[in-house]
Amino acid sequence: QVQLVESGGGLVQPGGSLRLSCAASGSIFAIGDKGWYRQAPGKQRELVARVTLSGSTNYADSVKGRFTISRDNAKNTVYLQMNSLKPEDTAVYYCNAAVFAEGAGWRNYWGQGTQVTVSS
Repeated sequence: QVQLVESGGGLVQPGGSLRLSCAASGSIFAIGDKGWYRQAPGKQRELVARVTLSGSTNYADSVKGRFTISRDNAKNTVYLQMNSLKPEDTAVYYCNAAVFAEGAGWRNYWGQGTQVTVSS
């Protein structure tokens, strides 16, 4: 059973910073692409940032220059450093990963989500 567990969300003032973490656990043989998505109330879930196994990254235009995604393959963890946060960044943030697990092959997994609220 593969689990993705996020942490690091919370309440922050505009202009502040937060760092999200997402750790994968279980009988994992390999992890491919990892990503962070977010969903604001009344809106569809959208891609925020993605990082491939080789380290290539891509970002939503709205977060370029402010957010940085990174991964630690030894810890099966992906991070999202969020700087210069704006009220419009308020959402539930979900991590996502393509995982090759024992008995399951390659599957796409989601974390449970962590709330990020940017407000004064």
